[in-house]
Order: sequence, then C-alpha cells, then structure tokens
Amino acid sequence: MNQDQVKEILLKIEDTELDFSVTFTGKESKKVNGLYKPDTHEILLHTKNFKTDNQLIYTAIHEYAHHLIAEQNPLKCSGRAHTNEFWAKFHELLEKAEQQGLYVLGLENAPELEALTEDLRKNYLEANGQLMIEFGKKLSKAYELCENAGIRYEDYLDRVLKLPRATAQSISKVSKAEPAAALGFDNMKLVASLPASKQKEAESELLAGKTPDTVRFMMKKKSEETDKKQALEREKKRIEKTIAQLSQRLELIEENLASL
Repeated sequence: MNQDQVKEILLKIEDTELDFSVTFTGKESKKVNGLYKPDTHEILLHTKNFKTDNQLIYTAIHEYAHHLIAEQNPLKCSGRAHTNEFWAKFHELLEKAEQQGLYVLGLENAPELEALTEDLRKNYLEANGQLMIEFGKKLSKAYELCENAGIRYEDYLDRVLKLPRATAQSISKVSKAEPAAALGFDNMKLVASLPASKQKEAESELLAGKTPDTVRFMMKKKSEETDKKQALEREKKRIEKTIAQLSQRLELIEENLASL
C-alpha cells in the first residue's frame, strides 16, 4: 500500500474540501505512530511502526480525523487536540471504514481474545457494575445509621472506611440512577452524571456500541441545541411583548393625534 492509496481510502470514508497530503516517513517512532500538521495539512505515518496495512489505516484514520476537525474549525488546532469531539469523529470514521470494508477490527479472527472479551464483559465489567449498585445502597444505609447515631458521615468515610468522598458520591449517584450493569462502572458513572431525561438515551447508545466519548459529545451537543432553542424562545417572547407594548403605545399616539 502506498501514500496515494491511503489518501484514496481516506477520501472514500469521508470527503473533504480542504486538500491534504499523506507522507510515509519510512521511520520508526517510539512516541507516536503518526502525526497531523495543521499548518501544511500533512498526515505523517511512521511506516516502520506497523506490521499490517490494517494497523496503518487505523492510524491514518486517526490523523485524518484531526484534519476534518481542522477543516471545520482551524482554531481548534491551537488547543487540546484529543477532545471528546475528536474521539467522537474518529470513532465515527472507524465505523464508516468498517461498513465499507476498508478497515477491520479483526476480533473474529482471534477466537481466544474473543472468548476472553466475553469473560471480561460478563464476569468483570457487568459483575463490578452490579457490585457498585449494591455498594451505593449500602452507603445510603450507612448514611442513615450515621445520622441516627449522631456521627458525621464525612468523618465516617474519611477515617473509618477510608473512602474518598468523591468516590463515595459517584457510587451513590450510580446506585440511585441504576443504569444497566452491563455498561461497566465507568460508563454507569457517565450515564448517572447526565440529567434524568437523558440517561436512558445515553444508556441505549452505549449498549448499542457507541463509545463513551461519542455519547458524551452527543449529549453535550444536544444539550447545547436545547439551550440555544430555549434562549431563542425566551428572546421571541421578549420581542413579542415589546411589539405588543409598542403597538399599544402607537395606538395611543394615533388617538391623540386624531383628537388634535
């Protein structure tokens, strides 16, 4: 696979109006597999880092995601590169590439890893998630007993359980929301951190295979859209009220003019 072929694959995944180049460095790097230069719109790939074309395409897609973000908003290149927006875009491109057969994760070709994955999901991620729900319920009970005994719950957490308060708060929050344990505790925390009206939607997206970063960005975008809509609706009401007041004032002026 050469540089032109890689560029052609990237353009098949998603087109861009901002031209870019792909360069094979012919080098090995212990720090990064690739790099995107926003000033020159150049994707550098350290080809000696890859054992297969599939690995190379994965990194090329990663750097191409940077390019597409830069095309959308050049100012974002000056800040933190790996934002939730970036990861959401990157995972979206990976999904498109898989659908077109341009990239494969390849889990089905590693039966031992596939079996281990099922073990990790069922016996660790899900089991831990369920355990944390029960943990949160126990902490709620401990809070009640502390209140009844006149004991400061914070002191109990700090010096008896030696459990950080923020951790205890996260566990209790997850326990109250009770998202699907199959998500694993970290994703359960993500769901529990959202407004109640958005929790089920986020849970469904995660269970459907969306990555946490994608869901986080999706929920943020929807929240911003809701905020914008509410702001516009408030402005509309203010303008309508102002128009009504001005109309009344105009009628009064016209009546006064007519009487002169």
